Amino acid sequence: MAQHAPPARGARLGRAAGANGSGSTVSGVVLLLPGASRFSPGPVRPLARALARTGGGDGLVAHTVAHGAGSREEAARWAADEAVRLYGDVPVCLAGYSAGGGAALRAAGHEAVNSVLALAPCLTEAARGASPEPVKQLAGRHVLIVHGTNDARSDPEASFLLAARAKKANRSTCRFEVHSDGHGLRDHQAEVVALCVDFVLGSMFSGRYSRPVTDALAAPPPLGLRMPLASGFGRSLRVR
Repeated sequence: MAQHAPPARGARLGRAAGANGSGSTVSGVVLLLPGASRFSPGPVRPLARALARTGGGDGLVAHTVAHGAGSREEAARWAADEAVRLYGDVPVCLAGYSAGGGAALRAAGHEAVNSVLALAPCLTEAARGASPEPVKQLAGRHVLIVHGTNDARSDPEASFLLAARAKKANRSTCRFEVHSDGHGLRDHQAEVVALCVDFVLGSMFSGRYSRPVTDALAAPPPLGLRMPLASGFGRSLRVR
Protein backbone atom coordinates (compact mmCIF):
# COMPACT_ATOMS: atom_id res chain seq x y z
CA MET A 1 0.00 0.00 0.00
CA ALA A 2 1.35 3.42 -0.93
CA GLN A 3 2.26 5.94 1.72
CA HIS A 4 -0.22 8.81 1.88
CA ALA A 5 0.94 12.39 1.61
CA PRO A 6 -1.19 15.07 3.27
CA PRO A 7 -3.62 16.83 0.91
CA ALA A 8 -1.74 19.39 -1.16
CA ARG A 9 -3.25 22.87 -1.15
CA GLY A 10 -4.89 23.37 -4.53
CA ALA A 11 -2.88 20.65 -6.28
CA ARG A 12 -4.62 18.88 -9.12
CA LEU A 13 -3.96 16.47 -11.97
CA GLY A 14 -4.41 17.68 -15.52
CA ARG A 15 -6.35 15.70 -18.08
CA ALA A 16 -4.95 12.25 -18.82
CA ALA A 17 -3.04 11.85 -22.08
CA GLY A 18 -2.21 8.47 -23.53
CA ALA A 19 -4.19 5.35 -22.64
CA ASN A 20 -7.91 5.86 -22.27
CA GLY A 21 -7.67 6.35 -18.52
CA SER A 22 -9.70 3.36 -17.35
CA GLY A 23 -8.17 1.45 -14.47
CA SER A 24 -8.22 -1.80 -16.46
CA THR A 25 -5.93 -0.54 -19.22
CA VAL A 26 -3.45 1.77 -17.50
CA SER A 27 -0.15 0.08 -16.73
CA GLY A 28 2.07 3.08 -15.96
CA VAL A 29 1.70 6.75 -15.02
CA VAL A 30 4.00 9.69 -15.73
CA LEU A 31 3.47 12.74 -13.54
CA LEU A 32 4.82 15.86 -15.23
CA LEU A 33 5.98 18.64 -12.89
CA PRO A 34 6.40 21.96 -14.75
CA GLY A 35 8.78 24.76 -13.87
CA ALA A 36 8.02 27.99 -12.11
CA SER A 37 6.89 29.98 -15.14
CA ARG A 38 4.00 29.11 -17.44
CA PHE A 39 5.62 31.40 -20.02
CA SER A 40 8.72 29.19 -20.11
CA PRO A 41 7.40 25.60 -20.02
CA GLY A 42 10.58 24.02 -21.37
CA PRO A 43 10.10 20.58 -22.94
CA VAL A 44 7.18 19.49 -20.73
CA ARG A 45 4.41 19.88 -23.33
CA PRO A 46 6.20 18.17 -26.23
CA LEU A 47 7.31 15.43 -23.83
CA ALA A 48 3.71 14.84 -22.72
CA ARG A 49 2.60 14.55 -26.35
CA ALA A 50 5.44 12.19 -27.24
CA LEU A 51 4.81 9.95 -24.23
CA ALA A 52 1.10 9.74 -25.03
CA ARG A 53 1.82 8.95 -28.68
CA THR A 54 4.51 6.32 -28.15
CA GLY A 55 3.46 4.86 -24.80
CA GLY A 56 -0.33 4.95 -24.99
CA GLY A 57 -0.45 1.57 -26.68
CA ASP A 58 1.44 0.08 -23.73
CA GLY A 59 -1.04 1.56 -21.28
CA LEU A 60 0.94 4.67 -20.37
CA VAL A 61 -0.92 7.71 -19.05
CA ALA A 62 0.64 11.15 -18.53
CA HIS A 63 -0.76 13.85 -16.24
CA THR A 64 0.59 17.36 -15.75
CA VAL A 65 0.54 18.29 -12.06
CA ALA A 66 -0.56 21.76 -10.94
CA HIS A 67 0.96 22.44 -7.53
CA GLY A 68 -1.53 25.05 -6.34
CA ALA A 69 -0.59 27.01 -3.22
CA GLY A 70 1.65 24.32 -1.79
CA SER A 71 5.16 23.28 -2.71
CA ARG A 72 5.92 21.28 -5.83
CA GLU A 73 7.42 18.53 -3.72
CA GLU A 74 4.21 18.28 -1.68
CA ALA A 75 2.14 18.27 -4.86
CA ALA A 76 4.32 15.52 -6.38
CA ARG A 77 3.74 13.24 -3.40
CA TRP A 78 0.01 13.98 -3.46
CA ALA A 79 -0.10 13.27 -7.21
CA ALA A 80 1.61 9.91 -6.71
CA ASP A 81 -1.07 9.04 -4.15
CA GLU A 82 -3.72 10.11 -6.67
CA ALA A 83 -2.16 7.94 -9.36
CA VAL A 84 -2.40 4.92 -7.04
CA ARG A 85 -6.00 5.80 -6.14
CA LEU A 86 -7.03 6.19 -9.78
CA TYR A 87 -5.07 3.38 -11.41
CA GLY A 88 -4.04 0.94 -8.71
CA ASP A 89 -0.65 -0.65 -8.23
CA VAL A 90 1.15 0.66 -11.33
CA PRO A 91 4.65 2.14 -11.65
CA VAL A 92 4.89 5.92 -11.46
CA CYS A 93 7.52 8.14 -13.07
CA LEU A 94 8.07 11.64 -11.70
CA ALA A 95 9.23 13.83 -14.59
CA GLY A 96 10.02 17.44 -13.76
CA TYR A 97 11.54 20.49 -15.41
CA SER A 98 13.39 23.31 -13.64
CA ALA A 99 11.80 23.75 -10.18
CA GLY A 100 9.69 20.70 -11.02
CA GLY A 101 12.86 18.72 -11.67
CA GLY A 102 14.12 19.43 -8.19
CA ALA A 103 10.74 18.46 -6.77
CA ALA A 104 10.74 15.18 -8.72
CA LEU A 105 14.10 14.23 -7.24
CA ARG A 106 13.09 15.12 -3.68
CA ALA A 107 9.71 13.32 -3.85
CA ALA A 108 11.16 10.11 -5.30
CA GLY A 109 10.83 8.27 -1.99
CA HIS A 110 7.12 7.65 -2.55
CA GLU A 111 6.85 3.88 -2.82
CA ALA A 112 4.85 3.97 -6.06
CA VAL A 113 7.71 5.75 -7.86
CA ASN A 114 9.96 3.53 -9.93
CA SER A 115 11.73 6.21 -11.99
CA VAL A 116 12.67 9.88 -11.93
CA LEU A 117 13.40 12.22 -14.81
CA ALA A 118 14.83 15.66 -13.96
CA LEU A 119 15.31 18.21 -16.74
CA ALA A 120 17.46 21.25 -15.89
CA PRO A 121 16.61 20.78 -12.21
CA CYS A 122 16.87 23.75 -9.85
CA LEU A 123 18.94 22.55 -6.90
CA THR A 124 20.76 23.98 -3.90
CA GLU A 125 23.67 21.57 -4.37
CA ALA A 126 26.24 24.20 -5.37
CA ALA A 127 24.88 27.14 -3.38
CA ARG A 128 27.34 28.57 -0.90
CA GLY A 129 26.50 27.47 2.63
CA ALA A 130 23.61 25.24 1.53
CA SER A 131 23.20 21.68 2.74
CA PRO A 132 23.60 19.02 0.05
CA GLU A 133 20.41 17.85 -1.63
CA PRO A 134 19.15 14.51 -0.26
CA VAL A 135 19.78 11.40 -2.37
CA LYS A 136 18.71 8.57 -0.06
CA GLN A 137 15.19 8.65 -1.53
CA LEU A 138 16.58 7.82 -5.00
CA ALA A 139 17.71 4.34 -3.98
CA GLY A 140 15.99 1.65 -6.01
CA ARG A 141 14.75 4.10 -8.65
CA HIS A 142 15.84 4.57 -12.25
CA VAL A 143 17.18 8.13 -12.45
CA LEU A 144 17.94 10.31 -15.47
CA ILE A 145 19.09 13.93 -15.22
CA VAL A 146 19.39 16.10 -18.35
CA HIS A 147 21.09 19.49 -18.21
CA GLY A 148 22.21 22.09 -20.74
CA THR A 149 25.83 23.13 -20.34
CA ASN A 150 24.95 26.81 -20.91
CA ASP A 151 22.16 26.91 -18.35
CA ALA A 152 22.35 30.31 -16.65
CA ARG A 153 19.35 29.74 -14.37
CA SER A 154 20.09 26.39 -12.72
CA ASP A 155 23.71 25.41 -12.29
CA PRO A 156 24.64 22.28 -14.31
CA GLU A 157 27.41 21.55 -11.81
CA ALA A 158 24.80 21.22 -9.06
CA SER A 159 23.03 18.40 -10.87
CA PHE A 160 26.37 16.72 -11.55
CA LEU A 161 27.29 16.83 -7.86
CA LEU A 162 23.93 15.39 -6.88
CA ALA A 163 24.19 12.66 -9.53
CA ALA A 164 27.71 11.77 -8.34
CA ARG A 165 26.48 11.24 -4.79
CA ALA A 166 23.36 9.38 -5.93
CA LYS A 167 25.41 7.05 -8.14
CA LYS A 168 27.35 5.77 -5.11
CA ALA A 169 24.17 4.26 -3.66
CA ASN A 170 22.20 3.69 -6.85
CA ARG A 171 23.85 2.33 -9.99
CA SER A 172 20.68 3.05 -11.99
CA THR A 173 21.58 6.74 -12.19
CA CYS A 174 22.77 8.57 -15.28
CA ARG A 175 23.07 12.15 -16.46
CA PHE A 176 23.26 13.64 -19.96
CA GLU A 177 24.72 17.00 -20.90
CA VAL A 178 23.21 18.98 -23.77
CA HIS A 179 26.16 20.99 -25.03
CA SER A 180 25.57 24.68 -25.77
CA ASP A 181 21.90 24.51 -24.72
CA GLY A 182 20.34 26.72 -22.07
CA HIS A 183 17.77 26.32 -19.33
CA GLY A 184 14.81 25.78 -21.67
CA LEU A 185 16.59 23.01 -23.64
CA ARG A 186 15.08 24.51 -26.78
CA ASP A 187 17.98 24.19 -29.20
CA HIS A 188 17.98 20.39 -29.01
CA GLN A 189 14.40 19.80 -27.89
CA ALA A 190 13.74 16.91 -30.29
CA GLU A 191 16.78 15.01 -29.01
CA VAL A 192 15.91 15.74 -25.37
CA VAL A 193 12.34 14.51 -25.83
CA ALA A 194 13.51 11.36 -27.64
CA LEU A 195 15.99 10.62 -24.84
CA CYS A 196 13.32 11.07 -22.18
CA VAL A 197 10.80 8.85 -23.97
CA ASP A 198 13.42 6.12 -24.37
CA PHE A 199 14.27 6.30 -20.68
CA VAL A 200 10.66 6.38 -19.44
CA LEU A 201 9.44 3.47 -21.56
CA GLY A 202 12.52 1.42 -20.75
CA SER A 203 12.22 2.07 -17.03
CA MET A 204 8.49 1.44 -16.79
CA PHE A 205 7.89 -1.37 -19.27
CA SER A 206 10.59 -3.11 -21.26
CA GLY A 207 13.74 -2.77 -19.16
CA ARG A 208 15.56 -2.00 -22.43
CA TYR A 209 17.17 1.29 -23.39
CA SER A 210 18.93 2.74 -26.39
CA ARG A 211 22.68 2.16 -26.50
CA PRO A 212 23.61 5.64 -25.20
CA VAL A 213 21.38 5.26 -22.13
CA THR A 214 22.62 1.71 -21.51
CA ASP A 215 26.21 2.93 -21.75
CA ALA A 216 25.54 5.89 -19.43
CA LEU A 217 23.99 3.64 -16.78
CA ALA A 218 26.88 1.19 -16.98
CA ALA A 219 29.75 3.70 -17.08
CA PRO A 220 31.55 4.62 -13.86
CA PRO A 221 31.54 8.24 -12.71
CA PRO A 222 32.15 10.72 -14.11
CA LEU A 223 31.66 9.23 -17.60
CA GLY A 224 28.06 8.14 -17.12
CA LEU A 225 27.20 11.43 -15.47
CA ARG A 226 28.62 13.69 -18.19
CA MET A 227 27.31 11.76 -21.16
CA PRO A 228 26.93 14.08 -24.17
CA LEU A 229 23.56 14.00 -25.89
CA ALA A 230 24.34 13.45 -29.55
CA SER A 231 22.79 15.67 -32.19
CA GLY A 232 20.08 13.71 -33.99
CA PHE A 233 19.50 11.32 -31.09
CA GLY A 234 16.28 9.38 -31.56
CA ARG A 235 16.00 9.59 -35.34
CA SER A 236 16.95 5.95 -35.78
CA LEU A 237 15.19 4.60 -32.70
CA ARG A 238 12.40 2.13 -33.24
CA VAL A 239 9.05 3.63 -32.29
CA ARG A 240 7.65 1.42 -29.55
